[in-house]
Amino acid sequence: MPLKNRINVFIKGMMMGAADVVPGVSGGTIAFITGIYEELIKTIDELSLTIISDFKKIGWRSTIIKYNLLFLITLFLGIATSVLTLAKVITHLLESYTVLVWAFFFGLVLASILYIGKQITRWNVAAVVMILLGSVGSYYITIAEPLGAPDSWWYLIFSGFIAIIAMILPGISGAFLLLLLGSYQTVLNSITGLVESVVQGEWSATVTYTSNLASLAIGAIIGIKLFSKALTWLFENKKNLTLAILTGFMIGSLNKLWPWKQVLTTRINSKGLEVPFLEKSILPTNYNGDPQLLWVLVLVLAGFFLILMMEQWAIKKQE
Repeated sequence: MPLKNRINVFIKGMMMGAADVVPGVSGGTIAFITGIYEELIKTIDELSLTIISDFKKIGWRSTIIKYNLLFLITLFLGIATSVLTLAKVITHLLESYTVLVWAFFFGLVLASILYIGKQITRWNVAAVVMILLGSVGSYYITIAEPLGAPDSWWYLIFSGFIAIIAMILPGISGAFLLLLLGSYQTVLNSITGLVESVVQGEWSATVTYTSNLASLAIGAIIGIKLFSKALTWLFENKKNLTLAILTGFMIGSLNKLWPWKQVLTTRINSKGLEVPFLEKSILPTNYNGDPQLLWVLVLVLAGFFLILMMEQWAIKKQE
């Protein structure tokens, strides 16, 4: 893979990582828009334990080419870089500029719906039904009452298993499902805490945070391996219907991204502060505070046109 291509894949990985940190935004959506979604799913699906024996039989260079490992490693390095560097920034923005941040992401997903919807080549009753089912299912996920779950190793494995499936599906946020499962704060604290504990030399805390993330990773590896096979089959055999239900997923997820919310229940975050936990979408006229209508409109349009620019960028890269 030429250096220029590796840089492009790394940047796309960073965009995916940034999206996956935010509850309500899917890294799978970014992968789809930037044109690497099917390659990512297929590459993961083709990974198996035979890779170990292939390293011995055909050498590491041929193995890397056979399993498209350079693409996968470069992408995951971009995702990891973004998650580690942006987790704290995005958390701060969500706390300080909640309405404006959600407005920007609302614009991103709105344009993404149009992008994925354009990929549907046959509009029939089945496609419409899949869109409706996806919309309803995704909507009910956004209004589901969060679970009060423990942060034990087995539950983090389970959370990783569920979240990774959502992260590779356009329209469903893995971070939001972590929030529903009650593991989001534990995971985010572990990511930011790991970096801080290493810098400060607090090794006992480092072990704890590493253990949490390792448990999550084990669940994610199992989940992505099992689910990638199903997705590969769907794209190869039922691509039109798969695109339809993914479009529906994204339509339903817009409820989570609606900028104006009314807080129904709260939770205590890692800093001991009371923050929103369960919310419902409301009209800006009913919002308790400054609805910032002009800035919301500006940021919705900014997010919308950013996706259009990314789409054109992806098209040019494929030419």
